[in-house]
Amino acid sequence: MEGESVLPGAGDAAAPEVLALAKVVARLRAEVADLENVASVNAVLERAKGVVMARADVPADAAYQLLVDAAAQHRRTLLEECWITLGRTGRGSPPPSQAGRAPADRASGPPAPASEPVPSAFHASRYVIDTGHAAGRQPLARLAQELAGARTPGEVAELLRSVLGDTEDVDAVLIYTVVAAGSLELAGHAGAGEAMAEQWSHIPPLSGVAALEAIDSREAVWLEDPELDAARYQLIGDPPGRWPSRAWLPVPGPGPATAVVGFFRTRQGPFDGHTRTLLKRAVRLCSGLLREDQGTQGLDPLDEDVDAIQSIFDALSGPAVLLTPLRSESGEIEDYRIDAAAPESLDVAGRHGKELVGRRVLETYPTVAGTALWDGYIATLATGVVYEGEPFTYEEVAAGVQQQSVYSVRAARLGRRLVVTWIRHDMSEREERRLADMQRLGNLGWAGWNLMTDTITWSDQVYTIFDRDPVLGPMPLEELPRHLVAEDLPRLAAAVERLLGDGEAVDQPFRITTDHGVRHLRIVAEAHTDADGSPVEVHGFFQDLTAQRDAELALVESERANLVQRGMLKAERALAARLQETLLPVAERSMQLAGLCVDVAYVPADSGINVGGDWYSAIELSDKSALFVVGDVAGHGLAAVGTMAQLRFTTKGMVITGSPLPDVLRLLNTLLMHTEVDPHGATATMVMGRYQPWDRRLTWVRAGHLPPLLIRGGEASFLPQPEGSLLGAAFDSSYGQDVVDLLPGDHLLLYTDGLVEEPGEDIEEGLDRLAETALRLLREGRGDTLSRSLAALRPGNRDDICVLDINLPDEPGETPGDHESRVMGENSVHRT
Repeated sequence: MEGESVLPGAGDAAAPEVLALAKVVARLRAEVADLENVASVNAVLERAKGVVMARADVPADAAYQLLVDAAAQHRRTLLEECWITLGRTGRGSPPPSQAGRAPADRASGPPAPASEPVPSAFHASRYVIDTGHAAGRQPLARLAQELAGARTPGEVAELLRSVLGDTEDVDAVLIYTVVAAGSLELAGHAGAGEAMAEQWSHIPPLSGVAALEAIDSREAVWLEDPELDAARYQLIGDPPGRWPSRAWLPVPGPGPATAVVGFFRTRQGPFDGHTRTLLKRAVRLCSGLLREDQGTQGLDPLDEDVDAIQSIFDALSGPAVLLTPLRSESGEIEDYRIDAAAPESLDVAGRHGKELVGRRVLETYPTVAGTALWDGYIATLATGVVYEGEPFTYEEVAAGVQQQSVYSVRAARLGRRLVVTWIRHDMSEREERRLADMQRLGNLGWAGWNLMTDTITWSDQVYTIFDRDPVLGPMPLEELPRHLVAEDLPRLAAAVERLLGDGEAVDQPFRITTDHGVRHLRIVAEAHTDADGSPVEVHGFFQDLTAQRDAELALVESERANLVQRGMLKAERALAARLQETLLPVAERSMQLAGLCVDVAYVPADSGINVGGDWYSAIELSDKSALFVVGDVAGHGLAAVGTMAQLRFTTKGMVITGSPLPDVLRLLNTLLMHTEVDPHGATATMVMGRYQPWDRRLTWVRAGHLPPLLIRGGEASFLPQPEGSLLGAAFDSSYGQDVVDLLPGDHLLLYTDGLVEEPGEDIEEGLDRLAETALRLLREGRGDTLSRSLAALRPGNRDDICVLDINLPDEPGETPGDHESRVMGENSVHRT
């Protein structure tokens, strides 16, 4: 019987030979008990197989597999599944003559394959239910049958109390599970009452608690003497005398105990041997369900997610493994099993990736036990703190050669498992990685030919360069001509002949044809010779120059296009310069027109063709009046110059024939609406004025242009603008006119937007700046060169600048009639 001595009469006075004989007898009894237990378990298994064979109409081996699958699905032991299966049939123990034998109609079926060992968790010697004991069989059979419907620890507790209360006087059952920091949490109870359950729902990890002692020792604790028990333990229950006898049994299973069941009785007296065995077997029978509800320290919730973890590992770069601790009977970690591995994981035997799955750590890295790394794994499992070890040197033996490798390892807890990643710092591996990166980045790969053995070796990148499947292996030299462009074959053949015949190094470009088109390659190789100077081995590399060649061709095409464009721009610039000289001659000093002093400035933009769309006209008409025009055609280049020429000459022609200024603008608008000089459509702004010297009156019009600036008596103001929209914008545009009488000393500025506009600035700010600058220049006495001074102050001309300063000279003592007579007698001047 468990927990009892098997040495009757053994005391201090026993002779040594008696003690030795007693030990032998005890050992033999234990072996007999184990054999009986195995036989009992086999009897239960064979009976359950017979039930499944009859129910599912399958042979014996298939019935066995169905039981194994059902146990795994419901997380039960195989024996528990057999009892539940038998319980569902309502059958008792078979007669001794039928124990261990299938029904007659299935006797021919083979037994469970001996080659399929039952997992240690299901080993017969650990989970024994004695079917030969009639007194124990009935409650256990009932318990096994009703456990199939239990789902929670509370239901298990109620089931244990109801089944064992009738035969063993069990009045209350408490089930605790281990939670964080080793404390106990009440998971289920029956018969104790809600007040007691609430009072003892949580038990901290204190000394002197029988339930915690049972967890730690993995042995049952029997409390059968209230006085002695109260002196030794802190008894659960209020009042303690309510339960004269009680027992705490740890739930068995692989690894440390994580749950405990307490049985409470209201009657006094010890638990007899039969009751102790029955309670232990009842707890074992319930262990499958109780292990399913063990909180944060229970079964690993990832048991069914290893495939999902492996799929994640498959996408990782770098080595990583999932380790499951393997524990001894005492709960100590003996080894770790690899349940998932990333593709780049590698052990000392050269196995990598999924080849490691199922193997043990001490099989893949046998000398790691007892090291700081091993202790780090244990600490991480116990505390959850991530382990990140310092780089360490690990000695291993590969192919009979001792090697040293330097590793950095990181381990993190995932449930009850470990996720371990590492970095290997070996110089050889690092250099190989750098070499592979260099080949990939340089699009080149090394190759070697052993002329003595006629073998060829390629690096991985060469297969990429030749667009060849690595399964086919390296390409033999005799196959290479079939892939060459015909024109390159003679040159490459001559180079190879020099290499193999004379040992002369070669550096030869050539082309090959692939499924993806022609590739430009380069071979650089040299030969190693023997003592007689005959080549015996060739080493070199292939390089794919296709991208470089494509870039060179693109560069040549770009240079050719640039040369053509440069020639066109040069010709256009020369033509534009001639047009500028012809169309817009700029006077180097002020000119006199109709009694006015006119200063003109024209400054082209700093970049691009030296002619834009800005233009001006200042001419004296046949009636001695003067015409002043400043315009701005949108854009630059020859198209803008052509539009400007159209507007300039058309304007002069129409004004000379006597057309009113608003009619001139309407006709110019119609002209631009139908012009074909610019295929994208031409638009322009324009301001135009006609000055009559006999009454000093200026009649002016505008088409979307900035207002003229009048400077009079030390003040600057912009003239009110008559109606007039952009030329070339709409067919129905209308234009008005306005007049201004000039006084001696007045300055009237006509200008284009290049004089006032700044990127990101409001146009009003530019106009205000123009007014202030013009007043300052006049105060400085620079009125004779006002236009040119204003243009010169503009930094970095982003646009063309055109300024026309119309100044009525101040002539003290002269009457308007004298002034008119003098003006009419002057020769006419025509300047453009």
